[in-house]
Amino acid sequence: MDDSTKRLLQRLIRGIPTQMLKTTLGKWGRLTMEQQHSLDFKQPKWVFTENLLALCEENGWAVKHITELEMIYVIDNPNQRMWHAFQLLDPGGKYDALSIELTQFKEQFKTHLTKLIRHVSIKIKKHTDEAVWIRIAWGDSFSQPNHLKPTYVVHHLQTPYVFVTGMNSAQKPLLSQALALATRYSAVKDANLSGRKLTAIRDLLMRQYQQVFPTKYPSPLTEKNQIASNPHIEREQAETAENRLQMACEGFGDGMLPQLQTAVYKLETKFRDVTNKTMTEREEPIRCVVKFASTNLLESLRQCASSGIASTPVTPLLSSITQKGRNYFVITDNGLGPSSQTPRPRK
Repeated sequence: MDDSTKRLLQRLIRGIPTQMLKTTLGKWGRLTMEQQHSLDFKQPKWVFTENLLALCEENGWAVKHITELEMIYVIDNPNQRMWHAFQLLDPGGKYDALSIELTQFKEQFKTHLTKLIRHVSIKIKKHTDEAVWIRIAWGDSFSQPNHLKPTYVVHHLQTPYVFVTGMNSAQKPLLSQALALATRYSAVKDANLSGRKLTAIRDLLMRQYQQVFPTKYPSPLTEKNQIASNPHIEREQAETAENRLQMACEGFGDGMLPQLQTAVYKLETKFRDVTNKTMTEREEPIRCVVKFASTNLLESLRQCASSGIASTPVTPLLSSITQKGRNYFVITDNGLGPSSQTPRPRK
């Protein structure tokens, strides 16, 4: 086992919580029962790692075996990375899903990507939810693949959607071309949707969450033992609360919502103020970025609208998150336009 493979295993074990080590190694299936019993999972992490390294060297395992272990952990714990969504376009510019078999996709993807870049390591695994997981370690014409900075791709073969993490700007055109050719689509388009919860952005984009937009809600329950007050005021307040709840659910839907963490709005508009000619006459637009953040952003926005903290009806700037399946927007003088430059931080 070379030094780079040792570093890969050491970093991987450091990242796996101690309570998950036994389960993850069990799913890996490389260790015999005797070898697994020889490991003390209560030892300090660095001691445990050294003992596991010794077993790996004893068995003659190489980098391909360690990347198997990494894929198992990443598939079971996808919410530790920043994921970005993409849409595959057919020749007519539509998003209809094209049918393709797993074996054919594997062969085509590996063939096309290896033609585009000389040194690349590709591992493909089908998950139980029918998603195809791809791990890519990138190299170049002069260096071997760097397994410490892999790209992960998740694609449901019967849909035009792809979710990617760990990809930089130089790798994007290579991956896009290989995906388009392997799936028989014409191009890959940024979906302007990202987040740390893979299931959340998948459900939002693929409309797999409960979308209920009711037209009438019952009046809110009144509290017991209320002090007597004017019945006209009570009725007016109840109607106002009912209307707020109605409009909040019309904007975001009812039931459980995907747990997005952020929504970003990039403003690029002309300055308009008759009292400030200096700014108004500028040719360059005013640029700023507004970011909403929460552990569950959509639920927070719905609560703000239904409780009266935010005005109703819900502005299209916010309801577009669920209706368009996006959380990155560019606002120009022409309105809520598509984004051409979505930030792609590497995590």
